[in-house]
Amino acid sequence: MTDLGTPSHLAANLRRLRETRRLTQQQAARLAGLPRPTWATLESGSANPTLLVLLRAAAALQVSLEELVGPPRATGRLYRADALRSRRRGAVTVRDLLPEKIAGMEIERMEIPGGAVLNGIPHTPGTREYLACEGGRIELATEGQLFALAAGDVVVFRGDQRHSYRNPGTGLATGYSVVVMTPPVTSGG
Repeated sequence: MTDLGTPSHLAANLRRLRETRRLTQQQAARLAGLPRPTWATLESGSANPTLLVLLRAAAALQVSLEELVGPPRATGRLYRADALRSRRRGAVTVRDLLPEKIAGMEIERMEIPGGAVLNGIPHTPGTREYLACEGGRIELATEGQLFALAAGDVVVFRGDQRHSYRNPGTGLATGYSVVVMTPPVTSGG
């Protein structure tokens, strides 16, 4: 069963969100279209607000109703490397850089052993890809072009064509791939 929120959750969330936005109770109440005493009562934890009042407060603070009434969220969360999705593609280790997906993007970290090659998979037409070399050297081959990257270098290329990554050295090379997908074309009506 889902906890729909307690008055203490609401009070703590309202106070934290308002203070994070550097708003006074008066300013927050004005944004929500509520009297300041109503806002103060919400933050005290003694209110029994209507759905309309909750929706106005959530809109004023630009959060979902669920975030407003649910258990307070931690200010941050640590994800250990072994908690991130990782997979082997031949000799190369590819790991998600972020624990959560970002719509229309893929962000991955690659560890390429000396001499190893990783063949990229062409993405949808119009896709852009960014390759940043963190350490070692990476060669990117794409449709007749060869880009040699050293630590700190970045190349931008069309991700919708055949491409491959190669470590020409003997030590480990690391890089980051950021793929920005083209939104699907929809027919207007």
